[in-house]
Amino acid sequence: MMNIRDIKHRHDQQHPRHDHKTRDVIDQAIAAMPDVGLQQAAEFLSAMKVPPEVAVRTLVYPHKRRN
Repeated sequence: MMNIRDIKHRHDQQHPRHDHKTRDVIDQAIAAMPDVGLQQAAEFLSAMKVPPEVAVRTLVYPHKRRN
């Protein structure tokens, strides 16, 4: 029986990330979070036009990030 982790893993394999610019921007925000905090990291992602649902997922729910 498959669980949600198996499905997510299969999804990532079937749909590799193509938007490397957004990935790099998100990585910058994540790296800066210990120094600037969640609010500023979120404002940075918003200014860089990262979709809000992606910003929330990556900043607030790190276990839901793609590897």
